[in-house]
Amino acid sequence: MATIVTTPEAPARGPAPAPAPRQDRVPSRLRQYAWLAPLLPALATVLLLAAPVSTGDVSTSGKVTPADAASAVMILTVAVRLLRHRARPLTATAALLLGAPTVGFALSAMTSADPGAGLAGFLRYVQVFVLVPASLVLLLRDRRDFAVVAGAVVAVALVQGAIGVWQYATGTGASYMGEDIRAVGTFGPSDIMGMATVVAYGLVVATGCALVPAAAGAPRWLRPAALACAAALVVPLVVSFSRGTWIATAVACAAMIVLSGRRQALRVFGVLAASSVLLVGGLGVGSQMISERVASITQVKAAPDPSVTDRYTLWAAALGMWREHPATGVGLKRFPDERDGHASLALSSGSDTAGAGQRFTREPLLSPHNMYLLALSEQGLIGFTLLVGGWAAYLARGTDRLLRVRRSPGPRAPGAAACGLAAVGLLIWSCVDFLYADIGGPSTVLTAVLIGLAAWWALSPAATAPDSGTGTGTDASGRVGSALCTATATGVGSTPGPRTGPGPRTGPGTGTSAGTDAGPGGPR
Repeated sequence: MATIVTTPEAPARGPAPAPAPRQDRVPSRLRQYAWLAPLLPALATVLLLAAPVSTGDVSTSGKVTPADAASAVMILTVAVRLLRHRARPLTATAALLLGAPTVGFALSAMTSADPGAGLAGFLRYVQVFVLVPASLVLLLRDRRDFAVVAGAVVAVALVQGAIGVWQYATGTGASYMGEDIRAVGTFGPSDIMGMATVVAYGLVVATGCALVPAAAGAPRWLRPAALACAAALVVPLVVSFSRGTWIATAVACAAMIVLSGRRQALRVFGVLAASSVLLVGGLGVGSQMISERVASITQVKAAPDPSVTDRYTLWAAALGMWREHPATGVGLKRFPDERDGHASLALSSGSDTAGAGQRFTREPLLSPHNMYLLALSEQGLIGFTLLVGGWAAYLARGTDRLLRVRRSPGPRAPGAAACGLAAVGLLIWSCVDFLYADIGGPSTVLTAVLIGLAAWWALSPAATAPDSGTGTGTDASGRVGSALCTATATGVGSTPGPRTGPGPRTGPGTGTSAGTDAGPGGPR
């Protein structure tokens, strides 16, 4: 019997099913950078310094800038998180060091002969020296966050420096010795020190990165790029003709070189000495004006120019105010009102400013051009001790932490040495610069941010936390060992790869920021 075998008929082939729609790549890429969201107020505070600021009335000191507004948003953001999560992330030591200056500010404001000026000064000083630094300490979660903010500082410095060099080359800067060649960036001649301060901050950050070898797995170009940024920023710093900024930058960079290690210091100082001889002696780099400005640093006592004479006179006036009110000072923002009663006849009527799009203006001398003497005269010995003592504590703790990281026998926390060098260098720069300058002008808020970076390094446990894969000092790609170098080289500060570990950390922040300027305006 024959068996009939039947083969099942193949199903008819229809059109191929449409592929499943691919997930939109844009939101996916945005999610990789979601960890940047908590840092946006801090980044805005730094980056808005690149925006031009109207000079307004140079005889007044209270000017609110976009960067000031952004700092207020940052403070409020941290305050909301504190109230929502009811967290207390600050240690007792951190809370004491960050909050202690408030006592001196309050005493000076309450004993001031002008309550309105005292209140405005209190709000400004609390914003600059308490709330903004405390917000940074609470906002930064790890070393990568530090790198992002530090990278933004370098980016702003490069922008301002490029504008300053263009002003010098084209004769469109502020007036200096009869020529419009002084680099002032977008700050204008009414804030003659603004660009020099920002550029110096960026140079210090870039130098701190360049002094530390990149971690394993990091691109080889990161360290040379940081070195290139530092070298490029030297040019606008020089054509700013700011002697005080030159001195502060030299001291800060020399200190960072020494702190980077003995062998490293010998190599770097040797290269710098050879380069100086080659550029200045062999090639004759440097204009006559620059050479005369450098030489004038050693002549401030033998043959002081009018600006130096004014500075000495203002210093004597500040000391006179302090002697009359040794405990609490004459009151915040009271220096301009008390100046004429304590200054000698050698004091001029003001400082001449012109150029960079501004007509000739006689700008009043509203400060002693010395932050220490300003604090002593307006806040007395109590406020001076609390304010300057806090800076000394940050510097001591930060330096000790940096040395411990360098000498640690075990594996180092990735990127810690670079963060530490930058933080300590920035604080040293500020402490030296305050011998010749004080707060005032749009760049003041950046000083507050950098004090916050130094305070974070000195006080936060996350600054030296090991690479534990929990979101503290690490990321999925393993490249955050050189996060600060990446931030400096790119000017942005982000490293590839998503953040691992927990989401945004919550932390407290208190109070709101006032936009009034307690510090004297005008050139320092």
